Amino acid sequence: MGNLPSSATTGSSSTSGPNSSSSSRRHYQPTSRRAPHMHPKTSKESMSSENYEAPKNVPTDPKPLTAKDFKEKGNRLFQAQRYDEAIIQYTSAIGKDNTDPTFLTNRALCYLQMKQSDKAEKDCRRAIEIEPKNIKGHYLLGKIWSQNGQYEDAIMALTRANEYAGTQKICYGDEITNLLRNARRERFRIDEQKRIAQEIELQSYLNGLIDADVEKTVTELRDKDSGNAIVEAEQNKGAVRKEFLNSLFNQIDERRRKREIPDYLCGKISFELLKDPVITPSGITYDRADIKEHLYRVGHFDPVTRVPLTEDKLIPNLAMKEVLENFIAENEWALDA
Repeated sequence: MGNLPSSATTGSSSTSGPNSSSSSRRHYQPTSRRAPHMHPKTSKESMSSENYEAPKNVPTDPKPLTAKDFKEKGNRLFQAQRYDEAIIQYTSAIGKDNTDPTFLTNRALCYLQMKQSDKAEKDCRRAIEIEPKNIKGHYLLGKIWSQNGQYEDAIMALTRANEYAGTQKICYGDEITNLLRNARRERFRIDEQKRIAQEIELQSYLNGLIDADVEKTVTELRDKDSGNAIVEAEQNKGAVRKEFLNSLFNQIDERRRKREIPDYLCGKISFELLKDPVITPSGITYDRADIKEHLYRVGHFDPVTRVPLTEDKLIPNLAMKEVLENFIAENEWALDA
């Protein structure tokens, strides 16, 4: 046997038991070397199948979209001018909730952008059935009818929209009033063309009656062998009557050309008919668009009094607005001035 440590050679050879050492017994010495095929176990491998738990907060079923979700998706698509896709989203919103007029008016606006006025009108009517004082529904109906040349209907719808916006204290800026003004202008233009055509027709008819009367009278005089002087006198009478008649119609045309808007209804900057009159702390009335442009481009001061002025100091001139509306109601030609 080879040499053993000295501790193995001391003591009695007859001693036996768990603590005894024998020269023939070999002791296992652990080594730090690991077998090549052994690797440390990962945390997953160390988990037993019984103790494994699925990760938390991982949704198994997606939450169903609400009507509001569909509407918001439709709004984003509308802003991107993807109107056909927006219509799909608004239609889904209506399917979820058919009592909200907003979904219908939003879809109507898409149809309007795609020149499908029949479908847009149908949605607006449904929205108004749900909410009779729906501003957007009446406004869009007015817009549709204006585009279709139905100015009388458009004016009624836009007037309602404007009234409801006032009572509900919702500011639509100049959107409704501008469209209403344009519809009234177009209606007046068409009516004016009809009036002019009727006046021309009437003038021609009356001139024809005078000519026929003169011709009849001259024929009768000649049959009676009346002298040429009498015949010429009758013809001159007819010419005078025609001249007087035509002068009346010319005066009507002249008054039509010389229609003037009173100075107090004209803006101090543009000198045109006021549209949205506002008053400054100095007591000067301007058209809102004109004075705002002045404040931004020229400076923050009243152009007449030169007193410092900012936009928040402008106050709607309700009294002037009422006078303006009454004047336009009686003189619709002013809308086209």
